[in-house]
Amino acid sequence: MALRARAMEDLVMFGGFYAGRRVFVTGHTGFKGSWLSYWLTQLGAEVTGYALDPPTDPSLFEALDLGGLVRHVVADVRDFGRLSAELVASRPDVVFHLAAQPLVRQSYQEPRETFETNVMGTVNVLQALRACDSVAAAIVVTSDKCYRNLEDGRAHVEDDPMGGRDPYSASKGCAELVSAAYGASFFSAGPARVATVRAGNVIGGGDWAPDRLVPDCVRALAAGRPVGVRNPDAVRPWQHVLEPLAGYLWLGARMGAGDGASGFAGPWNFGPDVSGVASTRVVVNEFINAWGRGSWSVVGGQDEAPHEAAVLVLDPAKARRRLGWRAIWSLDEAVAATAAWYTAFYSGATTAAAVAATTREQIARYEAGARTLAMPWAAGGS
Repeated sequence: MALRARAMEDLVMFGGFYAGRRVFVTGHTGFKGSWLSYWLTQLGAEVTGYALDPPTDPSLFEALDLGGLVRHVVADVRDFGRLSAELVASRPDVVFHLAAQPLVRQSYQEPRETFETNVMGTVNVLQALRACDSVAAAIVVTSDKCYRNLEDGRAHVEDDPMGGRDPYSASKGCAELVSAAYGASFFSAGPARVATVRAGNVIGGGDWAPDRLVPDCVRALAAGRPVGVRNPDAVRPWQHVLEPLAGYLWLGARMGAGDGASGFAGPWNFGPDVSGVASTRVVVNEFINAWGRGSWSVVGGQDEAPHEAAVLVLDPAKARRRLGWRAIWSLDEAVAATAAWYTAFYSGATTAAAVAATTREQIARYEAGARTLAMPWAAGGS
C-alpha cells in the first residue's frame, strides 16, 4: 500500500504533466541525466535516453540499473543522422538536452571535442527537432559558466552577455547563442518552444566525475586519505541536483501545457538563495562533518593550474517570479543528503534495488519539503 500511495503522489507532481508523456533525454547516462531520467520514470513518463556509455565507473546510471527502466540508446550526439532518426522514432512530447562534455579542466585537454559536443551537439538536437512535430517543449541545459564573468561578485541575470575564458565556458555560451538563434528563427510560432537553463554547481549522490569537489571528497574519504582541494576560496552557487531538476521539469510542464507556452521560452537561471553561495572550503568542511571523519589540504600549484573563475553567482529571481520556483533545501541539507547517499553506497547498499531505494527516499523527502513550502509544482497547480 505504501508503494502504491507513493506512486500516486508522484503522478500528481508537476501538475501530473509527465504521467504517460513521452520524454527524450540526451545525456541520460551522466550524473545529472541519471537523476532526471530516474525521476521522470517515477513521474510516470516513458523515457528514451540517448547518450554514450556511462562516463565513470561506478556510475549512477549503472548503479540504478536505469537501462532497464528507460529505452536506452547508446549513440553520440554528434551523429546527426542517428540522433534525428531516434528522436523522430520516439515521437517525444518533451526533450531535455543534457549531453555534453561537462568538465572545465578536461576542456583544456580536449578543446575540439568540447566544442564539437557542446556546440554542434546542440545544433544537431535543435535541427532534429525541426523534423519532429510531436515536441511541445525542448529544454537545453547549459551552465552558469556561460556568462562573460567579470568576477565582480554581481549575480548574473539571464540577459547578461555570454562569454567564457576557458573552452568549456565558451562552448556553453555558444550553445546559448545557438539555442536563441534556432528559437527565434524556427520555433517562435511553435509547435515546439525552446528554453535554456543555467544551474549552479550541483551536488548529490552518484557523481564520480573527475575534478569535481564532492566526488574528490568521496574518493579520498572512502580511502581514508585527506581531501585534496585546488581552490579553497573559490565561490560558487551550490545546490542539490534535485533543485535545478525540479525547475527544469516544472518549466517543461508549463511550456508543454499549451496556453501561454510561448511565454516560457528563452533563458532561465536556477540557483540557490544567498545561503547557498559559499566558498569551496565551506562545502568541504560541511561534507567532512556530514561524513563523520576526515581532513583536507590544498593541492597543486595555482600559478600552473588552468584558469577557473574565483567568483560565480546566479540570480534566480526570474524563476522565482515567473515559475514560483525556489530552492527547497539549504546548503547544509543538500550536503547532508549527498553524504548520506554515499555513506549508504559505501556501506554496502550497492545493489540496484538498494541504490534505487536511497534515491527514491531522497526524491520523496525533497517533494515533501516542496509540498510543505507550497511550491506550485508540488501542489499540482499552475
